[in-house]
Amino acid sequence: MSATDAAAPARSSRKIVLWRHGQTSWNLERRFQGSTDIELTEAGLAQARRSARLLASLKPDAIVASDLKRAAATAAELAAVTGLAVTHTEALRETYAGEWQGLTHEEIVEKYGEQYAAWKRGEPVRRGGGELETEVADRAAPVVLDHTERLPATGTLVVVSHGGTIRTTIGRLLGLEAHAWESLGGLSNCCWSVLGEGARGWRLLEHNAGTLPEPVLGDDD
Repeated sequence: MSATDAAAPARSSRKIVLWRHGQTSWNLERRFQGSTDIELTEAGLAQARRSARLLASLKPDAIVASDLKRAAATAAELAAVTGLAVTHTEALRETYAGEWQGLTHEEIVEKYGEQYAAWKRGEPVRRGGGELETEVADRAAPVVLDHTERLPATGTLVVVSHGGTIRTTIGRLLGLEAHAWESLGGLSNCCWSVLGEGARGWRLLEHNAGTLPEPVLGDDD
């Protein structure tokens, strides 16, 4: 090792696991939940228990979660396995979508077709008179980063939240333009995405995963 190498600070390689909550009755009905406080179904609770056992093997250092019941109950399963405390925060709640909340997908398209189409095109839209996606990222991403900065250099943070909030947070942390966030795709109930800290910032290592991540071999070489 050269003197220069010896003097160089150790590179941080922290990870963020962004975990969507388990199934709810409104998920089954394709009903827009937003910030409405809906509980897990029995199937959703079973999903959380199964996923918690997998995620516990990653040896997370901290858990932060939305305070809505579906996310809090999901986080509680990981806390039970790991013994970690959960920090709950409103900042990780799902997007508030005003008049869209409680409507099915079909009802939204029928009543708010132009607004829905504009949102799908990547335009900034206050769905149902609610939050912009950038406003969701404005409240959620700083909280995730704050908790990440408290980790050891190789630590792992588990963030338990909601599909829309996770997508906007990933988009913000990756430095993507807001109109491109939709390209990340959705998360299934109790699946997760993993961000890893690299030399150029955050990288997306796993997306919509339901099994433990495999090491990447031969990347870019």
